[in-house]
Amino acid sequence: MQPMVIDHTRRKLLRAALSGLAVMPFAGLGGCSDESRAGKSLGLTSASEPMADAKIAHIIGCSRQGEGQFGVVAAALDGQPLYQVPLPARGHGVAVQPGGSLAAAFGRRPGTYLQVFDYKNGTRWPIYMADAGRHFYGHGVFSPDGKLIYATEGESQTSQGVIGVYEVQPAEQGGRLTKVAEFSGFGIGPHEVVLADSETLAIGVGGVHTHGREPLNLDTMQPALVYLNRHTGEMVDKAELTDKHLSIRHLSVTDTGSIACGQQYRGKPEDAVPLVALHRRGQALQHLVAEEAEWLRFNHYIASIASLDGYLLATSPRGNCYGIWDETSGKLVEQRPLVDASGVGIKDGQWLVGSGSGRIVAMDTTFTAKTVQSPVMWDNHWNII
Repeated sequence: MQPMVIDHTRRKLLRAALSGLAVMPFAGLGGCSDESRAGKSLGLTSASEPMADAKIAHIIGCSRQGEGQFGVVAAALDGQPLYQVPLPARGHGVAVQPGGSLAAAFGRRPGTYLQVFDYKNGTRWPIYMADAGRHFYGHGVFSPDGKLIYATEGESQTSQGVIGVYEVQPAEQGGRLTKVAEFSGFGIGPHEVVLADSETLAIGVGGVHTHGREPLNLDTMQPALVYLNRHTGEMVDKAELTDKHLSIRHLSVTDTGSIACGQQYRGKPEDAVPLVALHRRGQALQHLVAEEAEWLRFNHYIASIASLDGYLLATSPRGNCYGIWDETSGKLVEQRPLVDASGVGIKDGQWLVGSGSGRIVAMDTTFTAKTVQSPVMWDNHWNII
């Protein structure tokens, strides 16, 4: 199956889901509608059960709005939007400031902008446009004190990776970003960056040189998970995959301190390959386990990842599903359908999983789920506060 066919199929599924939701806004998604069983409350409520904190922003994520319009949305736990900030092009990842009220949305690769805004009141800062000859890769993270943003960037002609370091000037000082440093020399095509700990950045280096979004070096890819000192940019560790067609894309820190890595496979369409791995510093990457048919169902792409009480949930918008693994055994224990499955995060002992169809699924580690409908067409990633 060629990429064009995959994208076309996904768009048809999304349109079908959205047309159905207009008639039954709180109906369950196929395969999930009967998942709510007796047991502890899962937090999300129906329209007849207003939430006590319904006016508090808990979900921050990019969205698609039809007719080529895009934005980043701050929403309550039930998915009802509180504030929306327009974006000049499709967004991708969002970073949230620790202990503050700021969030940053990053343009989808090859992104041209970084948009900072106050997620509590919707006030947006002047947009930061990519430097000449550079582009953003769609992700970034705040420093633990919230004073810096680390963004994945690339040289447009070579795709050589750069971590741009931006100082966040407080709103009372004008509310702007100033680039104060760059880290480089760690590989081609970085994608997501997270804080592995308070002093260390973990970066998923995809290894793909692109012109726009067209890959140019699939036979010579060098994907890796790299760790940099966040103050100096010095590389302090590096882990590589044996299969060089597994482009490392998305990362998450598990509740035990490991780094979970979600991959995009760039090899043959019929290959069934492991798309999720765990890593601890000083050790080799450990692939998680699933049957061949289960790996193929993810359609060679993992988007968002979140760890909860020894289990790891990963979404696949291209596969229209999500999977849950036992971190101890490494085995897939659940795989469920969700059209255009996108962001995932943790709130009050539950996963919250979003989708491009507006669905939000709340699930705990008993795998009991409850689904509600949001008016937001959520994109690949979000951040839960």
